[in-house]
Amino acid sequence: MAKVIFGSWDGKVIDNRNRQIFEIEEHPEFSDFDEFNAGNPIKAFFGGHGFFIFEKNVNLLDALLQYMERVAKESCGKCTPCRVGTQIIKRKLQALVDRTGRPEDLDEIEIIAKHVKDTSLCGLGQTATVAILEMLGSFREALVAELATPAPLAQHCRTYLSAPCIEACPSKVDVPKYIDYIKDGKFTHSLGVILQKYPMAATCGRVCVRFCEMACRRTQVDEAVGIKVLKRFVADHEQGVINEWFSTYKPAEPKDKNLKIAVVGTGPAGIAAAYHLLLKGYRVDIFESKPVPGGMAATGIPEYRLPKEVLGKEISIIETLGGRILYNQKLGRDLVLNDLVEKGYNAVFLGIGAHKGKMMRVAEEDPEIEGYDFGVDFLLRINHDYIDRGMPMELGEKMVVVGGGNVAMDCARSALRMNVKEVHLVYRRSQKEMPADHEEIEAAMKEGVIFHFLTNPTRILVADGKVRGVELNKMALGEPDEGGRCSVTPIAESEFVLEADHVIPAIGQQVELGFVDPKDGVELESWGTIKVNPSSLMTTRNGVFAGGDCVTGPATLVQAMAQGEKAAQSIDDYLTLGRVRFQPRDRMSQLVADVQPMISTGISIPVKHEYRVKIKELDPMIRKELFEEVEKPISVDEAYAEAQRCMRCYRVYSVITEQ
Repeated sequence: MAKVIFGSWDGKVIDNRNRQIFEIEEHPEFSDFDEFNAGNPIKAFFGGHGFFIFEKNVNLLDALLQYMERVAKESCGKCTPCRVGTQIIKRKLQALVDRTGRPEDLDEIEIIAKHVKDTSLCGLGQTATVAILEMLGSFREALVAELATPAPLAQHCRTYLSAPCIEACPSKVDVPKYIDYIKDGKFTHSLGVILQKYPMAATCGRVCVRFCEMACRRTQVDEAVGIKVLKRFVADHEQGVINEWFSTYKPAEPKDKNLKIAVVGTGPAGIAAAYHLLLKGYRVDIFESKPVPGGMAATGIPEYRLPKEVLGKEISIIETLGGRILYNQKLGRDLVLNDLVEKGYNAVFLGIGAHKGKMMRVAEEDPEIEGYDFGVDFLLRINHDYIDRGMPMELGEKMVVVGGGNVAMDCARSALRMNVKEVHLVYRRSQKEMPADHEEIEAAMKEGVIFHFLTNPTRILVADGKVRGVELNKMALGEPDEGGRCSVTPIAESEFVLEADHVIPAIGQQVELGFVDPKDGVELESWGTIKVNPSSLMTTRNGVFAGGDCVTGPATLVQAMAQGEKAAQSIDDYLTLGRVRFQPRDRMSQLVADVQPMISTGISIPVKHEYRVKIKELDPMIRKELFEEVEKPISVDEAYAEAQRCMRCYRVYSVITEQ
């Protein structure tokens, strides 16, 4: 555990310079700050809220200079304090490091740094000089003392630019950057920023769960920036340029033509992995168990949220880049892992998803009963059989959907569109605890889904092999557990019955077993997911990698795409170096996450209240009879206005290391 010799963070000063290292208290906040990577100690850490020094031999002026060099480089130049002030500070620090400056220069640096902090228009400028001001305010004598020593050699320093929204995004999309381009009217550039991370920009712009918006600092003023809707805007607006880009794309360093990779599954993880491998110049074949690509994005998300045409265009990027998609090829049924190796594939990525529904474990439950469907199977039947093939479906007049996630909402809302007269949604906790997006819950309520909170099924009522209803129990919330989630207990003698022709358990999904054989060498975790090395996503068999829901369990589209990208990088390392490299950016992201609990909240400079753009939707009474897309696109003017709400909360971080 690293020990802080001195530092200051959000005005809280630590000074242990007169104590022996073994006398300094250990703080759990710094348990991960011993080494940057193996054998490479972290000597100092700088950020937008202050700094920490972990070793006595750190050259403070040089550390501040290298930090400010990155700040000056990242200044957008739109306001004078940050554009000019950071350059002046950088030059004056350079003179001090070279020992051509004077101690009095520190006074000028402090004045300029305070001006930059107090008058800059975005988050970068407002935090860029905090570390300097904290050091000048509490440890100026240490800087003056350095000036009496010989000029130092430049230290090993790594800088990192990020923002709360970037860190919250599993794919680490540079959100402020693509919003900056929208502000400037450069929509093609904006889309290019997103396409650096994944090909499914329009898809993600419709169904992403928006971790970025949850982290948006604008929520401390009014409402989060509409990051998702801006992503959809540029993806839809610039759709015409995508095929042109990728049809002429050539990798900077083509790979050995004899190297080829098999990707199993065309869900978000598999598509992202194939995309990045193709961009790197590899030959890639993708094996898909179904007759259509897209995984759960295609078969599990209803048309009213994600039109299949939109998803299909984005998946077609894979074929435009030269990838082959082979359909009706299910691992464990039509091919086995050893077959792929014998066919000459040098690496394999498993992105098979988690498509098997979970039973509720209640009395009389049997998947073979007429009128019983798992949520994922129900959505597949609607998307594939009803919408794609026009096959009729008899669902009865009353349906009970059990669950509180987005899949449950999709099932309930889809059932209304299939002319089910009454749709009841049963959830064992309160509305506050529902994991589904708030907007999805609200939309279901507006469309007429009947919600039963604090209610749990105990029995399925069956007659003549058909569902006739569900017996339910009222529940009471108990005390919250360590994670803050309340337990639930049944209320005695509160049973009641809901008549129904159909019951849909949508309480979770799991990996369908049988895709690997013990002799394949791919081990599973006790809960049925694929066992991988978390840093590389390599399975227990060399050259075989896995990611997405089959590793994490049911997660989100953007989390699966992030794992696909990570696996592609690991596969590239494995095939070109024979090992998976340490990723400094991942380590910096981890350190940034470690200091978040120490960061105070609040916006230091007043921000005008401007509420986010309101998305136009089809009227609930009309849309509940259609599978037409509910949310409508925003206009160019609305996109400009929404982009202007971004406070550009960039932060620069740096570490001084031994090597």
